[in-house]
Amino acid sequence: MGNRARFLVPVLAAGLLSAACSGGGGSSTPAATEASTGAVGGGGEFPRSETLYTSGTQWGPPANWNPMRDWDFATGTKGLVYETLFIYDPNTDRFSPWLAEGGDWTGDLEYTLRLRKGVTWSDGTPFTADDAIFTFELGKMETVPYHPLWSWMKSAAKIDDHTIVFRFGTANHQEWAHYLYSLPIVPKHLWEGRPEDEVMNGVNAKPVGTGPYAYRSHDQERMVWVRRDDWWATKALKKTVKPKYIVDIVNSSNEVAMGLLLQNGLDLSNNFLPGIGNLVKGGLGIRTYYDRPPYMLPANTAWMWFNTTRKPMDDREFRKAVAYAIDTRRIVEGVYGNLVKESDPTGLLPQWDKYVDKRVVSRLGFSYDPDKAKRLLADAGYKDRDGDGLVESPAGDKISLKLIVPGGWTDWMEAARVISTSAKAAGIDIEASFPDYNDLVDMRNQGKFDLVLNNDKQLANTPWLYYDYLFRLPVQKLQSTTNFGRYANARAWELTQRLDRVKPEDLEGMKKITSELQKIQLEDMPVVPLWYNGLWSQTTDGVWKNWPTSAPNGPKYPPAMWRNWLEMGGTLMLTELQPVSGG
Repeated sequence: MGNRARFLVPVLAAGLLSAACSGGGGSSTPAATEASTGAVGGGGEFPRSETLYTSGTQWGPPANWNPMRDWDFATGTKGLVYETLFIYDPNTDRFSPWLAEGGDWTGDLEYTLRLRKGVTWSDGTPFTADDAIFTFELGKMETVPYHPLWSWMKSAAKIDDHTIVFRFGTANHQEWAHYLYSLPIVPKHLWEGRPEDEVMNGVNAKPVGTGPYAYRSHDQERMVWVRRDDWWATKALKKTVKPKYIVDIVNSSNEVAMGLLLQNGLDLSNNFLPGIGNLVKGGLGIRTYYDRPPYMLPANTAWMWFNTTRKPMDDREFRKAVAYAIDTRRIVEGVYGNLVKESDPTGLLPQWDKYVDKRVVSRLGFSYDPDKAKRLLADAGYKDRDGDGLVESPAGDKISLKLIVPGGWTDWMEAARVISTSAKAAGIDIEASFPDYNDLVDMRNQGKFDLVLNNDKQLANTPWLYYDYLFRLPVQKLQSTTNFGRYANARAWELTQRLDRVKPEDLEGMKKITSELQKIQLEDMPVVPLWYNGLWSQTTDGVWKNWPTSAPNGPKYPPAMWRNWLEMGGTLMLTELQPVSGG
């Protein structure tokens, strides 16, 4: 997912500044020198004034162009090549027709979709209802990520070449709206007949899409896309993506990314770069969405999950005490230098503030208060019986918990150390532990952990996705995407399902249910929201200008190539860019 762009191993800001300003961060690497000169692997020359260089999403050589593989396809596969029916603007909470011309609920369990006419695939074949129906029906394959859709969708019927009627057993309005802008549509004439293994694991080496770019080339260090001058939106919407070429560079280190930014070898960096605030203020031509802390748009919430199947994490009073014991402000300021913001007690992102019930938060919310943590522990029977400064359980058992974060994620490792230190000051023994990422995933999914940090869920069109993440039932043997803490609350899950059935335009209906969910969340504390990770993004004006910014007259689209963000306005960002004269 997009949040992988925070996985780069950070270096100290001072060291990063030193390396970047001396030019030592990137000038000696092939990626740096070729990006600076406009050369791409294989000897092809790309005019610098027509080429957009990006980085921060690709963590190894491009491996596939399969839009079904949302976790590892080459940057731009979805968004630049394969498009969605609608696009969603998280800043305005509005949907805009894209491959679809429009759509409406035409019955309690029926949705009619009208497709845009005049759209063609990059091989010249017309785009029709057959393609959209085929794409949805791929979900009948059990390994396809959107297979659960077919537990409540009954059929997709073609009325004519540009009209489809979808019928449902349950009208899950929130989920459906999410699919309408997040599901990439693939061409039936090229995908039909592919076995399930190829659908999910195939490389799809010659991607054919409806989008503004086509595959140009790739090598071990980059992915290159070339503009399609026959893109449908140019005629239909009077929109044209400005860069002729997009070269996405595989990440190697912070120093390389910073060196490229300072040398105008990189136009858009979606890396997590500690110390960026000093560079933004340093007159070096590097810009961020905001010109002051937190510099970035919020993208996701970092949560700490309790394994509620283990003692004492099965005790909500203990969980509440832990929440009050965490000094999140120290993480925000000391670990991140204010590049992130402390989370609201609900965990809902600032863009979802309208769903936060301030009365519930005022009554049940928490903040760092070690004295309150100690009182909660004492009232629940947790006492320091041996005088070591750490409490034992009401039964007298020693409590020693491990908080796991991936080894090498140094910002999260430091955050885990802060959590450990502040918890111990309140009498709770929490040790930070740093397993290999793959080992951590196995432990997390199997429930073989005490505490774990996670930020999988990105900003989206609906807070339903967050509550599904927190409360989904039934608990499976493997919990790979939701409810890592195995928290079983039938009422919370029933409310989450009710929320799913509320129409997105029914704001009051959504707020009524989310208020109830916030009450359960804050009373039971199955998870502790900590901070908002940023949509890491740094830009330069050396070659391209008119980047998204908080300034009154600037574009407001997310300045990101992260997975799942191009259909939330990243593509429109490319239509707003302007070349710098003489760039």
